[in-house]
Amino acid sequence: MLVGLKTLQIAAVAAAAAPKTPRNAVATAVVCLLAACGQGRDAFEDGNDQAPATGLADEVNAAAMPEQAEDRVILWGDTHLHTLNSTDAYESGMANADIDTAFRYAKGFPVVHPRTGLRIRIDEPLDFLVVADHAEMLGMFPRLRDRDPDVLATAGGQELLALFEEGADTAFGALVRLAVDPTDSAIADDLNAPSIRQTSWDAQVDAAERHNDPGNFTALNGWEWSSTPGGLNLHRVVFTPADADTARQFLPFSNFDSIDPEDLWAYLRDVRERTGTDFVAIPHNSNLSNGLMFQTVREGGLPFESDYARERMAWEPVVEITQYKGTSETHPALSPTDEFADFEIRNILLTGAPAMPEPGSYVRSALLQGLSQEADIGVNPFQFGLIGASDSHTGFASVTETDFLGKSGEDLLPEERAAGNLGDVFGGWQVSASGLAAVWADRNDRQAVFDAFKRREVYATTGPRIALRLFAGYDFAPGDEDARDLGMEGYRRGVPMGGLLLPAEDGAAPAFVIAAARDPASALLDRIQVVKGWRDAAGALHERIFDVAWSGQREVGADGNLEPVGDTVDSATSRYTNTIGAAELAAHWRDPEFDPAEAAFYYVRVLEIPTPRHHVSEALALGLDPAALDFATTIQERAFSSPVWYSP
Repeated sequence: MLVGLKTLQIAAVAAAAAPKTPRNAVATAVVCLLAACGQGRDAFEDGNDQAPATGLADEVNAAAMPEQAEDRVILWGDTHLHTLNSTDAYESGMANADIDTAFRYAKGFPVVHPRTGLRIRIDEPLDFLVVADHAEMLGMFPRLRDRDPDVLATAGGQELLALFEEGADTAFGALVRLAVDPTDSAIADDLNAPSIRQTSWDAQVDAAERHNDPGNFTALNGWEWSSTPGGLNLHRVVFTPADADTARQFLPFSNFDSIDPEDLWAYLRDVRERTGTDFVAIPHNSNLSNGLMFQTVREGGLPFESDYARERMAWEPVVEITQYKGTSETHPALSPTDEFADFEIRNILLTGAPAMPEPGSYVRSALLQGLSQEADIGVNPFQFGLIGASDSHTGFASVTETDFLGKSGEDLLPEERAAGNLGDVFGGWQVSASGLAAVWADRNDRQAVFDAFKRREVYATTGPRIALRLFAGYDFAPGDEDARDLGMEGYRRGVPMGGLLLPAEDGAAPAFVIAAARDPASALLDRIQVVKGWRDAAGALHERIFDVAWSGQREVGADGNLEPVGDTVDSATSRYTNTIGAAELAAHWRDPEFDPAEAAFYYVRVLEIPTPRHHVSEALALGLDPAALDFATTIQERAFSSPVWYSP
């Protein structure tokens, strides 16, 4: 067990005594008791913004190691939230929140739902938030609603207003068409002008500044770059640690400027050289890219080369593995031996066409391709960490199945979700409440959160606040996973998630120490798995999943698979019992198939026991039989650590 029942009891008593106890206090307390929670130094010194090649692993790992005799803290946040300032959110009928309501909800304040007028409140406040409204026509629909004189003084503003008065959906449709071909358009020319855009961006920056509260809540400035060539998703969420004065010195880069990611990176580099601030760009929803997100050629079919790979690593150290529109870890067709691969798979693209299981659409395949690219060009362009985010267009970061407020305000009510009001692409039961970003940070402020993303010491969950720690190194022994000071020992003797390992002098296999604790407001844990990918001497790519810790007295069968944990879900009542599973799991593990000559990555997947999917209770409320619907009635929520890479 992680630290034992006595420590759990101590943590529970401490949580109960606290005046403002977060719902994950026990889980956090368990991990913090393991690791003596505190603050360390800022990682990544000034100028060390570029993720190095594997040959500089020592520099990356040194940046991840706190200098002080204190550990890092776990913070929870959402880097992908939309408000009315996104045209597609506004288009759904004024049912979604404005930016101040979004921040207040994330901070734990009660707010009024703009559609129902009812008071709502997040079940547990977030520690940080990026309001990532689309850069394209940012804030334009509220400005049209309010008859902004600067907008209406332009021919493009008048043209868009006429469409807007026909309906926000009519105006939005016109903007979608313009994003594909903005040439010879007064709307694109006039409303994408810096003088118009600056007003909207300044309002976003001002809101983040109002709500930023260092030490308690971090509001980061950011936006979504919405490149969608041919209806395929190449979107990136961009955020910065910049303060308000610095953020006002640049404007969000949009798909009206370019749909090429390399142009986005060039813009970010220019802004950094001019202002001194830095950025992270997070690829999202790769499952809807039809293989484009992680394809292994550049625009125009050019092959990758080392400078390109370094540039990509510098700006995109983290990707989004799970959100409302599905999970992008892997696909059953790509990972046929993974019994848990069929998890919230989206089989339809934004265009309505079928989504094919292309390797370039999924994270695990990209991680594997990164090993091949490193062998070919000397740099791994897909050496990224993993996070979850919501992509909520309601303004509310609701990521739990029991309190899901929908993809947008138009699929809030059970009958609307049952009817698929938003169509096959976004219909209410097609989407699932997910996900969250967990960050191991020195403290809760803009720079510390940003630094954690840069060094990839982050992980994803599908909603529950599962506390997860991972370290890898050559000096860990059995029992270290239960150490009370696991955090500090982990930094001293190994590397955390997101780290890079060089070979041991004797060719020994690295050891992994892993600790996980349940979210006290969610289900117990089923198991911990290590997902390994490697490239053999012949250049072939492989993957394998190892069960390394599990609840109960189960055994691994002759086929190598662990017995299922069981299922306590009653789909007739949408209830389950926490009578199976474990509150905490831990493991010390060495790869039994390790070859020191083979490049590899390892990430951890933690699974909860089965619980009811959100549509089950809604179907029951409507008098429908959940078992007769074309959706799984149960869901096994999970966490995904950022990988650790080994390079020979």
